Amino acid sequence: MTDLPNPPRRPLPVVDTKPAAARPPAPMPVHRPNLGRVIAVSSGKGGVGKSTVAVNLAVSLARSGARVGLMDADIYGPNLPLMLGVNSPPPVVNQKIVPLEAHGVKVISLGFLIDKDQPAIWRGPIVMKIIGQFLGDVDWGTLDFFIVDMPPGTGDAQLSLVQSTSVHAAIIVTTPQQVATGDALRGVKMFQRVSVPVLGIVENMSYFECPHCGKPSSIFGAGGGERLAREVGLPLLAQIPLDPRIVEGGDTGRPLVVAEPGSSAAKALVALSERVVTAMATPSAAATAPA
Repeated sequence: MTDLPNPPRRPLPVVDTKPAAARPPAPMPVHRPNLGRVIAVSSGKGGVGKSTVAVNLAVSLARSGARVGLMDADIYGPNLPLMLGVNSPPPVVNQKIVPLEAHGVKVISLGFLIDKDQPAIWRGPIVMKIIGQFLGDVDWGTLDFFIVDMPPGTGDAQLSLVQSTSVHAAIIVTTPQQVATGDALRGVKMFQRVSVPVLGIVENMSYFECPHCGKPSSIFGAGGGERLAREVGLPLLAQIPLDPRIVEGGDTGRPLVVAEPGSSAAKALVALSERVVTAMATPSAAATAPA
């Protein structure tokens, strides 16, 4: 059998050494004072309970008397309709979308506008346009807090938000294990790079509290959120225990702070909302560490 000759190798692409053309400056974010304090709830990876934290934070703030809006910026996985128990096309009045309301919170989500089985197969520019429309074309009224449930990662949605409006602070959600805190660290650094103050770290699923004896069990490891907070020089805002009733509440549209306000997890989420109010009232408390 005759050996076949090796095919010729194609040269690798060479980076153009010519100076790049000057890019136009990025547009300045639009200041939207009617939204109140804009807070992004973000995470480095999916599955850490970011939406659960965003929903319960928004509802807890509303139950304390604040005027709260909640925007679902997770265009590819809009879960807020299910988690809040509302899902119908929002009305349009005077060419403005009227947000739906649940548990005292005004909310907008792509899930209200598409079928639940319709995938959002869109590139970055469309994601950017949708986020801009959710900010500018929705009649939010006058709010005290505007909570944005971000998708996981550090991509188009995060950049679109900070380029579209003034974001006053970010909260980073993680779980204790290192695979989650490593990604959360990138989330912290991303917001610091775009000059958004990071309020602190929320460690979700910190432990499982036995319903019989109350003894905590660290199912996903222990101390990851605290180590991350110490590494980046930020406060650990909350350690939220793993509670099966969180899953039930998310599936039935009843957030835990409403369905089980006496549970340890609900108390931790309410305490988180109180810390957020205190931090946002003190500008120096929202200072971000250098990137």
